[in-house]
Amino acid sequence: MADAYTPPAVWTWEKESGGKFANINRPISGATHDQELPRGSHPFQLHSMGTPNGQKVSILFEELLAAGYPAEYDAWLIDITKGPQFSSGFVEINPNSKIPALLDLSGEKPIRVFESGAILLYLAEKFGAFIPTDPAERAECLSWLMWQMGSGPLLGGGFGHFYAYAPEKIEYAIDRFTMEAKRLLDVADKRLGEVPYFAGQQYTIADIAVYGWFGMIARREAYGTAYEFLDFASYKNVVRWSDEMLARTAVKRGIKVNRMGDSLVQERHSAADIDAVM
Repeated sequence: MADAYTPPAVWTWEKESGGKFANINRPISGATHDQELPRGSHPFQLHSMGTPNGQKVSILFEELLAAGYPAEYDAWLIDITKGPQFSSGFVEINPNSKIPALLDLSGEKPIRVFESGAILLYLAEKFGAFIPTDPAERAECLSWLMWQMGSGPLLGGGFGHFYAYAPEKIEYAIDRFTMEAKRLLDVADKRLGEVPYFAGQQYTIADIAVYGWFGMIARREAYGTAYEFLDFASYKNVVRWSDEMLARTAVKRGIKVNRMGDSLVQERHSAADIDAVM
């Protein structure tokens, strides 16, 4: 067992914390360098990376386009491993330096929107799509949306970090966050055993938000062997829902955006960019 750690009276930042993202973690905010963000020709400028949070927004854009809404967008890659989220241009859109960040240029003056849940809600309300109008159904949709927003850090910064990215395997930390990850899967599994979608009978932004995280695990693209470790297959209703989500053409398209690799799209400026790798 490692030596017990005694926290100091006042914590100071004296060294990197270790792990995969140590080079970009810091206890202060703000820009580290001056750099403007690129701007394309479309009404919406998305600056993102195809992480679970980033995929939420590109999926919604593809759903809006598939449904015939005027939601053309440019999607610019923000490779968070290299620090462009700390540029002056990015910080102007999101002072928290996290992806995704959106600039809406469709009106008289630009509107910035940051935090993935806020972007989903903003776009759904702007187009009147993928969000219920009935008060009770809308409340259910927003409740599950906020459930996902609150649970995301437990899956990513908690379970994902200690299981896959931490510089050493710490049994207590892995057990603690695995328990929470499985509890969240159980909450979802019970809900999806009652209704086809999180908000009820209607596919909404709540499903898109949750799929950003659960979908990565379902497709075995997140945290190494997390699918097996969490016994994801045992959550039958979540598996059924995940399969149905991935069967949607817009979901298949959205998960390819702002990602690097074969059959993926680093930047999206027209439908043809995704068409080429489908």
